[in-house]
Amino acid sequence: MSQTLLRGKNLITFQDWTKQEINMVLDLAKDLKMRFAIDEPHRLLQDKTLFMMFFEQSTRTRNSMEAGMTQLGGHAHDLTPDKMQLSHGESAKDTAMVLSRMGHGIACRNCFYGIGNTYLNELAANSAIPVMSLQDDLYHPMQVIADLMTIQEYFGKDLKDIKIAISWAYATSHAKPLSVPLSQILMFPRYGMDVTVAAPKEFPLLGSLVKTAEQNARENGGKLRFTDDMDEGFRDADIVIPKNWGGFANYTFEEYNAHEDECRKEMKANLEKHRDWICDERRMGLAKRNVKYMHALPADRGNEVTPGVIDSPAAIIYDEAENRLHTAKAVMALTMGGRP
Repeated sequence: MSQTLLRGKNLITFQDWTKQEINMVLDLAKDLKMRFAIDEPHRLLQDKTLFMMFFEQSTRTRNSMEAGMTQLGGHAHDLTPDKMQLSHGESAKDTAMVLSRMGHGIACRNCFYGIGNTYLNELAANSAIPVMSLQDDLYHPMQVIADLMTIQEYFGKDLKDIKIAISWAYATSHAKPLSVPLSQILMFPRYGMDVTVAAPKEFPLLGSLVKTAEQNARENGGKLRFTDDMDEGFRDADIVIPKNWGGFANYTFEEYNAHEDECRKEMKANLEKHRDWICDERRMGLAKRNVKYMHALPADRGNEVTPGVIDSPAAIIYDEAENRLHTAKAVMALTMGGRP
């Protein structure tokens, strides 16, 4: 018998969800997208409350969750540290215990390296209502499920041997978390995709999660390989996802948090060695003729990617961004709703 009751299930990473459960999210997201398109009301969470805790601000994440709750008939509280007692030392446990008695779901973004995922798990351990990650230092489940939905829209549900290049790219905005590429290498091989990660040696991904991703590939007929050559990563790709991430995986959590200033200086110095890691028209020419360009946004235009690529027909970034809404609504409806 199919398991369809997901009420109360936490979402810290989709690695903790079965493919059947993930497919349920995708199926519901497709239905909700159609209902949104024809302006059909779908108040599946009538009068329910979501508490959104943002340690860092966001465009797509905050608005997809808040708009999604409104469209589902509920209400989302936008909570930042200045609106709570976090600066006065309130623990994750106390926050979770209190909010659990006042609403129906907790969603949190905390991307501080070595802190965020631990904080999310402490919330979940002490919450009587579902806890959803809006991104931490290791995982970004809401982004990767939208990525997967978008890929299926363009390539169909059978994604075996679809070749994806996940590439590091130069950016000056900030040292971006590892969570997007880590979530992608964990998810995509589970659907049989052929994944190549291209990155300079100074910007590796976290070894323990790479091993899990390799196991996912073995168990599901996917592929996962690594290269330090951006051109090689792009060659014959169906989809390219060039995005910056910091060199956090060079440090243990303890090392980074004890010596953050020194680690950031080293990452900055390593960053400047690789200004040529940009997604441009030449590199797009190495991929397949109908290659698609994806990015979680915001993209660092002129550094990560040229205007000629991001503004070209190859870019499906706005479909990807829109699908953040539909997939977020599906996750919330399944975990916060369902049968009592």
